Amino acid sequence: MTSAHPSRMGYAITLGLLAALGPLCIDLYLPALPSLASDLQTSTASAQLSLTAGLLGLGVGQLFFGPLSDKYGRLRPLLLSLVLLLIASIGCALAQDINQLLLARLFEGLSGAGGAVLSRAIARDMYSGHDLTRFFALLMLVNGLAPIAAPVMGGALMAFLDWRGLFMTIGVIAMLLFILARLKLHETLPVERRSQGSIFSAWAALGQVATYRPFMGFCLTQGFMMAGMFAYIGASPFVLQEIYQLTPQQFSFCFAANGIGLIIASQTAARFSRHFGEYRVLKAGLTLAFVASASLLLAGISGAALPVVLIALFCSVASNGVISVTASSLAMQSQGHRAGSASAVLGVTMFTLGGISVPVTGIGGTSMLTMTATIFGCYMLAILMFTLLAQKPRSA
Repeated sequence: MTSAHPSRMGYAITLGLLAALGPLCIDLYLPALPSLASDLQTSTASAQLSLTAGLLGLGVGQLFFGPLSDKYGRLRPLLLSLVLLLIASIGCALAQDINQLLLARLFEGLSGAGGAVLSRAIARDMYSGHDLTRFFALLMLVNGLAPIAAPVMGGALMAFLDWRGLFMTIGVIAMLLFILARLKLHETLPVERRSQGSIFSAWAALGQVATYRPFMGFCLTQGFMMAGMFAYIGASPFVLQEIYQLTPQQFSFCFAANGIGLIIASQTAARFSRHFGEYRVLKAGLTLAFVASASLLLAGISGAALPVVLIALFCSVASNGVISVTASSLAMQSQGHRAGSASAVLGVTMFTLGGISVPVTGIGGTSMLTMTATIFGCYMLAILMFTLLAQKPRSA
């Protein structure tokens, strides 16, 4: 399957929706974070920890579902994850204090990880080379709608639902995706290609993947870039709503505009990769990330006006679209025989680093300066990892 025919688009839509479970779990309730903190009588920093719990769950859960899928196939672990996501989302909606919410959010992230890790593994089962890059771009096109639609949907739903209702909405979406996956997807990993031996030997493959330097170079490059992205996701509701006085609806539209930039950048990166190679396009994306994040930091230091901040944020987020498509493709291309484990390491790196970066923005109180400094720092670490570890493949 090397051309963009209906089966490719149909699979991209289904897998993109499954991959979007992670962003959906994070983004849907962003407009409700201030009201959630007030309702549970907790601090802003504690409310942000619900993001951290979800991100850590999304990362750790991939270490479970990835190797499991290498051993037992892709479809059964995927369906299991969706059932667990429904149960965990109900738990979030019923939480009576911040500690209960944090525990439920951790399990929501753990279960939501199945869609993220298995969508990449299924894509690697089906494609390789530039075709894999193009398919990742299609995934990003569908997946990129989640950061656009989720906060807008959340802001709209808050007109008649509270934050508990938003978590129930995630549960309903999990149930609908279970039905879609059952009807539309087929098993892409035949029995003869699955890991042999015990499930423990499948998990042992994680260590083999994590010690392969070229893979980890691209993995950590994307991981630190996504850490900067999650710092923006976690801090921007407070910065834009409480400091710049945007309403939840205005914030959701600003968030959506950045999501559009992410989609445009990812599709552009896929097209350029066909002519210049993924490696060169990745380097260009990192250059954009440096310029944009440095401008954003200067805006934070100087207390710039809202339009300046929004332009710098737009460019910073867009650079992630370039890097996510190219770095993911380059990393996965080297691990076709261990796609589930490789996808798990890629995912756990992104979400663990993201989970760490979110509370960093709240040190001393969430502010424009802490948000922009964290984003800049994460992007610089991504550039450092690329410089020290990544190697140019012969085909890139």
